[in-house]
Amino acid sequence: MQGMTVPDRARVRLPGISSRAYEHPADRSALVAMRKLTGFDVLLRRLASLFSDRSLRLDYLASSVRASQEQFPHLYQLLLDGSSILDLPEVPELFISQDPIPNAMTIGADKPFIVVTTGLVDLLDTEEMRHVIGHELGHALSGHAVYRTMLLYLRALAVRLAWFAIGYIGLRMIIAAMEEWYRKSELSCDRAGMLAGQDPAAGRRALMKIAGGSRMSELSHDEFHRQAQEYDAVPDVREGLIKFLQLTAQGNTHPYAVIRFAELDRWVAEGEYESILAGDYPRREDDPDVSVGEEFKAGAKSYQDSWGRSADPLVGLFKGVAEGAAGAGGKLFSGLFGRPDNGGTGGSEGSPSD
Repeated sequence: MQGMTVPDRARVRLPGISSRAYEHPADRSALVAMRKLTGFDVLLRRLASLFSDRSLRLDYLASSVRASQEQFPHLYQLLLDGSSILDLPEVPELFISQDPIPNAMTIGADKPFIVVTTGLVDLLDTEEMRHVIGHELGHALSGHAVYRTMLLYLRALAVRLAWFAIGYIGLRMIIAAMEEWYRKSELSCDRAGMLAGQDPAAGRRALMKIAGGSRMSELSHDEFHRQAQEYDAVPDVREGLIKFLQLTAQGNTHPYAVIRFAELDRWVAEGEYESILAGDYPRREDDPDVSVGEEFKAGAKSYQDSWGRSADPLVGLFKGVAEGAAGAGGKLFSGLFGRPDNGGTGGSEGSPSD
């Protein structure tokens, strides 16, 4: 771990910030819709906390090191700083697990906690680690663990229903949609990491190192960006189809590194990052009044914008069909969760600290 590149006093605290401020529109629309299901997220959170949450926490409590003022105090301070900047109602526990593979995750539906591996701690400098911890705090603030638990349950159910063709196909379509949401939730929390660290260069370095290792002198921001452009602009439809199958058929829950890098770069360049730091962001107190219909329109528009930017020939081929499906999905969820004019504000909005 190396020295800081941004002094603590230069960081802006974001009191009362809603997770909607940094959530990717496709992630945000799905979360708002699921939170409108009265009591559903509360029930799922309680069921998870009764068994898997308790079991996992005990496992890490017994086999890993919990960060504190006495153990990994530098990481503990990053945790406190990030929690303060994002104004989390409760500071999650942070465990350091012995594992050479760089990784980090947020676990638990009722009281989420963060796990980082020693491989990641050894790989990143202080500001890069600050970004990663901020990313995980974003998962906690958004309550992603509740709905990720749902995805795990559905995957297990799909295995049991594999013999029943019609039911299996229908369930797989739901799972595929949730896996797409999961990938967008990762883009959301890359933004949360940027807000917590407030050092865009460190966020970019973290993604580059996770992809290519610690030798920063061998890495180039511009060249990595060109990789992202080359991946997007494949020469023909066949490679576009291969990309699609690699992402969906294998059940990938994380976008590829070059995609995350380019998306984070774009989000900063378009000015939303600076606008939030200037105090222009949605507040948590307004979350219950959010319209599901409006959020789905925003989600559909984000896909249309990304298709418009993409040079992938497969995206161009299916853009019209996909736009129609996105519009139909927005109307469906508007009907299920509330009228488009008022968004159906009843129901449970979910705890911001999930």
